[in-house]
Amino acid sequence: MAGPVAPPRVSARRRRPGVIALSLALIAAGGAGVAVLLLQVGNRTEVVTVVRDVQVGQVLTEDDLGKASLALDPAVKAVRADNLESVVGKRAAVELKPGSLLAPSQVTKDNLVKPGEQLVPIGLKPEQVPATALVPGQKVKLVHVPAQGAADTDEKSGAAPQTIDGRVVKASSAAPGTGIVVVDVATSATEGPTAAAWVAAGTLRLILAAPDGG
Repeated sequence: MAGPVAPPRVSARRRRPGVIALSLALIAAGGAGVAVLLLQVGNRTEVVTVVRDVQVGQVLTEDDLGKASLALDPAVKAVRADNLESVVGKRAAVELKPGSLLAPSQVTKDNLVKPGEQLVPIGLKPEQVPATALVPGQKVKLVHVPAQGAADTDEKSGAAPQTIDGRVVKASSAAPGTGIVVVDVATSATEGPTAAAWVAAGTLRLILAAPDGG
C-alpha cells in the first residue's frame, strides 16, 4: 500500500528590491494625486448669485439674490457672499438672469436716469435696429427725419437734420411676431418732449454715436 503523497514543494520567489521600490513610489504618487484633488475640491468660494429676473434700473433686494459655493477661477469677477449686504439696495446696471453670478460691474448706486434727464421710449422696427447690440450706457443720437414734402424742402435748402444726444438705459428683446425692439433712451429734460413728439409722428431714427460721443 502506497504511502501518502507529499505536496509539491513551491520554492519562494526572490523579491527584487527594484520592484519593491517602484511599488512604493507608485503608492506615494497616488497618494499625492489624491491630496491635490482634495485640495482643489476644498478650495471653494462663497459667491452671490441671481435667483430671479431683475430688470435694468431695478433696486436689488435680498429676495433677488442667493449664495453658492464653487471653485472660482481668479479671472472671474464675482461679488463674494460676505459682501451681499453691500449690493442690496443698489440698482441693476444690466438685466440680470436667474442662475448667473453677480459681478460688481452689474450693479450701480446711481439712478440710470440722472437729474435733469427724461426717459423716452422708442420703438424700432427690425430694419431700424442696429446690428451692434444696444447696451445700457451706450451713447446714441436721435435724428429727426421729416415727412417726404418737408424732406425735399430741407434737401434744397441744405439744412442739416435735427439731432438729440441720448444714452441707452434699456433695450428690450424683439417682440414675437413684429420684431419691434423698444429702447429706453435718456435725453436732457429740455429735449425729451421734442424726442417724444418725433416718436409719435414716426419721424425719429436712432443711430449709434461715435465711441468718443461725437
